Order: sequence, then C-alpha cells, then structure tokens
Amino acid sequence: MTSRKLRWGLLSTARINNAVIPGLQSSQKNELYAVASRSKDRAEQYAREHNISHAYGSYEEMIADPDIDVIYNSLPNHLHAEWTIKAAQRGIHTLCEKPMALSSSQMDAMVAAASKNAVIVMEAFMYRHHPRTQKVKEIIAQGLLGDIRFLRGTYTYFLSRPEDYRWIPAYGGGGLWDVGCYPLSYAMMVTGSSPLQVFGSQKTGPTGIDEYFAGQISFPNDVIAQIDCGTIAPVQTHFEIRGSLGTLWIAHPFNTRNNAVPIILRQGEQETAFTFADVNGYKAQTENMASVILGESQPNITLQESVQINKTLLALFESARDRKIVNL
Repeated sequence: MTSRKLRWGLLSTARINNAVIPGLQSSQKNELYAVASRSKDRAEQYAREHNISHAYGSYEEMIADPDIDVIYNSLPNHLHAEWTIKAAQRGIHTLCEKPMALSSSQMDAMVAAASKNAVIVMEAFMYRHHPRTQKVKEIIAQGLLGDIRFLRGTYTYFLSRPEDYRWIPAYGGGGLWDVGCYPLSYAMMVTGSSPLQVFGSQKTGPTGIDEYFAGQISFPNDVIAQIDCGTIAPVQTHFEIRGSLGTLWIAHPFNTRNNAVPIILRQGEQETAFTFADVNGYKAQTENMASVILGESQPNITLQESVQINKTLLALFESARDRKIVNL
C-alpha cells in the first residue's frame, strides 16, 4: 500500500465534500478516485464537475470496488454507522463525518467492525488537525495557563433550509448532534479526559429537534465546562479556556478557514496574539488519516475518544429530557 497513493471514494455528494475535495486532489498520499450517489446520472455529473475518474450509482457498488482503500462518509447522520460498518466489512477504512453514531449500540457495532476487520475509522473533526488547535494544545502543555479551571464553548447558526434532514429527530437532527459535538469534543481535548457528570437543557422546536441546547459538564480535577449550541441563532463560534495563570480565547475554533483571526493568551496585564498561515485543515485531516493507515503516525482523534463523545452526547439528551443530572 505504501507504493501508491491511497484511493478515496466519496460516499455521497454532500456539500461538505467541497471542502474536502481540494485537499485530496493536492495530496501526496491520497487520490480522489471515486464518488457514489443514489443516482448514476448524478454520480457521473458530479464526477465530471470535480474531475473524479470513477462514478457509482449506489453506495453498495462503490464499496464493492476492490481498488477503494478509504471512504469519506458524508451521508446524513443516521446513515453514518450503517455504511461505515459495511465499508469495514469490505476492509475499507472510513473517515466518518460527525456525529459518528446516534446510539451506543451503533457506536459499539462500529468499534467491533473496525477491530474485526483491522481498519481505521476516524471521526471527521477537522479542527483537530489544524495548526491553531496544535498551538492551543502546546500552550496548555507548556503550563502557560496553569491549572485548567473552566471551559466555555459555543457553536450556533441558522438552519434555514426547510428540506434539510437536520429538521428530523430520527435522522440525528438538531443542534446538539450537528454542532454541539464540537465544543464538547474540544473540551475533552483540552482536559485530556472524559466527562464525569452532565446537566443539559434544551428548547425543542415544532419538529421535535433541539433548536437550542445548553449543557454543563464536570470533568476530573474539578474542571467545569459549559457548552451551548443551536440552529436558531446567528453564526457564533468561540472557545474560552480559563486557568490559574491565564486565559486563552479562541475565535473560530471549529471552522478554521479564517486563519487571520488570532488566538489570544492573557496572563495578568500581558496579552499575546498568535496568528497562523493559510492552512487547509481538511487536507491536514486526510493526510493524518493516510498516515495512520500507513502506520506512520497516531490519529489526532481516536476511536476510543469518539466513543466517549457519543456517550456524553447521549447523556446530555437524557439529562435534558428527564431534567436531572446524569453521571457517566
């Protein structure tokens, strides 16, 4: 496998593909080889538009191709587990869009399929692979913030497309599944640990989705995190880390396209800004995936961490539904 580029197939023609395609097509380790859609005509049109050599009129047909090494699973949330498992059973690695699964049973089945078939399954939290995030981890590791005390993260936007599957609860719709997983996963990265306890509150919309969700999360070492997310407010993304020696403010922590916006370290009266070059985080994500498959490096997010993210999201939903604190 090391003698050639890894061949990737796009499992769907979702909008997010537009962010991933340029990185795959400029990669030294990866080749964008195929795309699958539910319609052969749609797949062929998409392949022509994006200079992709192979097009398939069904997802099953694409994962049956023995030349496919990796798939990018950008299907709607409720199909992530099903098709990641089917790919694993064919010996195909998967970069799976978040959230990876909508239940603990789905998550367990994905882990089992990856282990049994010796394939890599990685959740597509692109921000984990960007230099901005690596700098945040470096600042924490250097002790510049002291002991971490409090975390706060936000991700909101307006869901304006009436035909979008995110309006449907059974499809994994709503704010927490769609974007709340970002500040949660960021808090887990900062603490390097899994939550101990959660309490959640939500505003439910007409279709049954959580239009707005707020959660408080307790971590080991008395670290408290607060997250909020939703689909009925203007776009807002930020993350704040407060420690005994300083505070770190990260604007746009999850969508790292705006590299000109600095992260700000405040220590007493001193303020330091860190800026970053224009880096394609989606390319870095697929490069990390390839390096893990080839045995060259470790994943920037592990499957075991994705299990804990899934478990915590489910606990937050339980807490909001039953109006109680949930221990993990």
